Amino acid sequence: MWSRLLNVLLITADQWRGDCLSAVGHPAARTPHLDRLAGAGVLFRRHHGQATPCGPARASLHTGLYALNHRSITNGTPLDARHVTLAQLVRRAGGDPVLFGYTDTSIDPRTVPAGDPRLNGYEGIAPGYRVETPLPEALDAWRDHLAARGYGRRDSVWDWYTAPLGEPAPWKAADSETAFLADRFLAWLGGQGPRPWFAHVSFIKPHPPLVAAAPFHALVDPAEMALPAAGPDAVLHPWLDLHRRERLGHSWAALHGRRPGELDEAELRRLRSVYLGLIAEVDHHVGRIVAALAEGGVLDDTLVIFTADHGEMLGEHGMLGKSGFFRAAFHVPLIVRAPMGVRGRVVEAFSEHVDLMPTVLDLLGLEVPLQCDGRSLRPFLEGTTPAGWREATHWEHDFRDVETRHYETALDLAPEACGIAVRLEERWAYVHFAGLPALLFDHANDPAWTRDLIGEPALAPVVRDLAQAMLGWRMRSAERRLTEAKLTPRGVIGRYDAVLSG
Repeated sequence: MWSRLLNVLLITADQWRGDCLSAVGHPAARTPHLDRLAGAGVLFRRHHGQATPCGPARASLHTGLYALNHRSITNGTPLDARHVTLAQLVRRAGGDPVLFGYTDTSIDPRTVPAGDPRLNGYEGIAPGYRVETPLPEALDAWRDHLAARGYGRRDSVWDWYTAPLGEPAPWKAADSETAFLADRFLAWLGGQGPRPWFAHVSFIKPHPPLVAAAPFHALVDPAEMALPAAGPDAVLHPWLDLHRRERLGHSWAALHGRRPGELDEAELRRLRSVYLGLIAEVDHHVGRIVAALAEGGVLDDTLVIFTADHGEMLGEHGMLGKSGFFRAAFHVPLIVRAPMGVRGRVVEAFSEHVDLMPTVLDLLGLEVPLQCDGRSLRPFLEGTTPAGWREATHWEHDFRDVETRHYETALDLAPEACGIAVRLEERWAYVHFAGLPALLFDHANDPAWTRDLIGEPALAPVVRDLAQAMLGWRMRSAERRLTEAKLTPRGVIGRYDAVLSG
């Protein structure tokens, strides 16, 4: 067992923007429970995920690796079995990590025989977890629950999501997929004894389709919603132009035969209000969970982490979803309540998903493997700021399509040229495409990234410095699991990561 008697509760929401908390100033967000959690812990205001979509984002969260290292770069790209997960290390230390929901981890096909059902989709489970309640995108367990409650049985989860935008879902709030998963966790929690536990609760909302049960469907007045800061023509770029013309399969717009850029102002306001309603619903159930921890007398023995895999564009730049490079798709909330930590601190330093695995291991008294690209956030939780902390944050997106080669064909690119990497500093945001023109934004003065400055002659030195800094980041982040070891006449000296078996 790990050296500190500490429970761990990792809660993730899917597609939750980092600005959608009332604790960070969103005027229409209804998040009182997360606000209280932040007041009882540490709120990281500038936390970013490392990749999109869901599978790559969660691969970084569960392995502590940048996408440039784990290379599970699309939904369905296998996660190399040699990459050790947080759950595997906790299990090796004697714990029993349990999962409620999903992790979207595509299994390494070299580790299973042909015909293994896990090869038929990207919604596998990160190694090391024991699944208590599986809830992948088909939501079979929840649909069975609805059938048992008398709602009937639909052939597909999508059959439940046909209501007009803003209309209430056909189920009661107490029977929603969010309530269902929270109920399952709370039932499990009630059966835990004194032995430390490790649980990951992975809510699918506010991920589209944007359909909420009453009263959450109308909790936020669309009139309160600000329109996107940048219209569809604010930034001209070949990739962005192509992407805006796509119909996104899981968005309300696509379900109704529309493209994101075709939505009018009333639709955008309604869409954003329902999104915030779903956020309020998740907040409500997080509140139930934290209250149960307190009532059970274990809150002060539990490390509670709340974050999201990635963000959501919500109509900005004529986009929905999380593809591309804009900050809204990568900026996510992070709240950490550590029993030994300070209360009510707000951290403005850049933090990243790759920091979460080192943080949990550090607080459990377990060794952080060389594999990890991030650093422990423990100093921030204890009220200090670590020396030499990062001055920039990075994220990546790969838009190759192994099945159709759609983007490759339309943009005349090789698959290896379909990568995007972003470096965000205090002042500047630099977007580097492997095979297309770069972009430059004055983030400090243009936070919505409405004007591309890459062609300004006076800013050429800025672009050079940013590109060199990005290269330096990639070089420093290169594979390191054996680089600090050396074979000598005296044997192996230095440190290296052990090979995890089983």
